[in-house]
Amino acid sequence: MAERIIQSKKRADEVEVVTLRPKRLQDYVGQSRVKGTLSVALEASKSRGDALDHVLFYGPPGLGKTTLAHIIAEELGVKLITASGPTLEKAKDLAAILTNLGKGDVLFIDEIHRMNRAVEETLYPAMEDYLIDIVIGSGPHAKSIQLKLEHFTLVGATTRAGLLTGPLRDRFGLVLHLDFYSNEELEIILNRSADVLKVPLNSEGAGEISRRSRGTPRVANRLLKRVRDWAQVKGDGSIDAQVAIEACEELGIDQKGLDPLDRRFLRLIVEYYDCGPVGVETLAATLNEEKDTITDVMEPYLLKIGFLQRTPRGRCITRHGIEHLGLDVSVLKGDSSQESLFDDQENKVDPDG
Repeated sequence: MAERIIQSKKRADEVEVVTLRPKRLQDYVGQSRVKGTLSVALEASKSRGDALDHVLFYGPPGLGKTTLAHIIAEELGVKLITASGPTLEKAKDLAAILTNLGKGDVLFIDEIHRMNRAVEETLYPAMEDYLIDIVIGSGPHAKSIQLKLEHFTLVGATTRAGLLTGPLRDRFGLVLHLDFYSNEELEIILNRSADVLKVPLNSEGAGEISRRSRGTPRVANRLLKRVRDWAQVKGDGSIDAQVAIEACEELGIDQKGLDPLDRRFLRLIVEYYDCGPVGVETLAATLNEEKDTITDVMEPYLLKIGFLQRTPRGRCITRHGIEHLGLDVSVLKGDSSQESLFDDQENKVDPDG
C-alpha cells in the first residue's frame, strides 16, 4: 500500500518531526486532563526522589504518546530507553534492557499490546517488585537467578487498549487516554512548528491546514511540510489560505481531512453494500487493504466526525457521510433497515467502541 499523507502512523522517513516535539510539559499543547494528572504525578515523584509510577497512554496514533514519554524523561532528568512491543520477541531481550536501567530511568515500550506473552510475564515482577528471574544453563543443570532492578518507570503506549491483558493493565499506576485535538489546538501546534521550520504561516493558512488534519498533530505537521513545499515551488514561500487550499486539493485531501482512500471506503459501503452493515473483513478484502489499516487508522476519525457507525453486525455509513460524498440520501428512505442511520450520530459515537 502506498503511504498516505494523512495517515496517523509514523513514516520511516520522518526525521524532521523529532525536532518539532516539545521538550517540557508546559509547552505541550492540548490533552489538558492528561497534562494535569502528569504534572501532579511528576511533581510528587521529584519531591519524594522516587521513580514515577508506571504510565500507560492509549488512543489513536499520532496524538503525542511518544512525545509525552520523552517529556516525562526530560522533566525527571533521567535517561529514556525506547523499545517496540513486536521487537521484544524473547524474555532475554527484555532482561538485557531492564538490567541496564539506572535509578529512575524511563523505559518506553511502543505498541505494548503486541508484545510476546512470555515477555509480558517477565514484566510482572519487574513492574511490581523490581525483580527479574534469569535462567542460566539448560536441561538438568539449569538454574534460576533472581536479580534486583533499580526502581524504574515503564511507559507503555498502545492504540488498542482492549488487547492488553488484565494483569498487565492493572500494573500501571496511571492509565491515560489521549483524544483527538480541536482545530484551535492544532493551529497553536502549527504556528509553533512553522516557527521551528522558519515557514511564514498566517492564521488563515493555519486554519485551513488544521481543518484537514483529522484532529492529529502528526498529520498537521506532515501537511504543513507538504504545503511548505507547494508554497516554495508554486508561490513565494509563505503560506496563506489560498496556498493551503490549493496544496491540499492537489494532494486529494478535502475540507474534512478525508483522502481518496477514505472516500472510496465510504462509497463502497453505499454502492456495494447498501449503506451497511458490512463486516470489516469484507471491507478490507474489497479495498485490498489490511484490516488493521481500517480499524486503527481510518475508522477512529470517521467515527469521531460521525461519518461511520460501528454496530454488532458491521459498519454502516451515516447520513453525514452520505451527504459529504454528495450522494442523495432520499433514495434510501424507503428501506426501513436504514432509517436508524439517518438519526444524528454526532453525540452517539465512541471512537474506541
